[in-house]
Amino acid sequence: MNTRIDNNSVFEALTAADRPYKPSLTLSGAVAILYNMVEEGHLDRDGFELFLREGVYLDYARRFLTPGQVDTVPVERYLQT
Repeated sequence: MNTRIDNNSVFEALTAADRPYKPSLTLSGAVAILYNMVEEGHLDRDGFELFLREGVYLDYARRFLTPGQVDTVPVERYLQT
């Protein structure tokens, strides 16, 4: 059974304005958590790196996040290739 989950779904959950138990995260905070999940084997590394390289996180931020959530993500720190 494949227990890996989708990068986009986790990212959306971490940054959503309506998180019931915790405040929504910044871009850099959400990406850091995604990276930790990759390192622990819960998320696919290739999918995560594509998510960063293609700027999916930025496109989502422009459409759905508040200005206070949008900060700089040190993408190079998280890429292996």
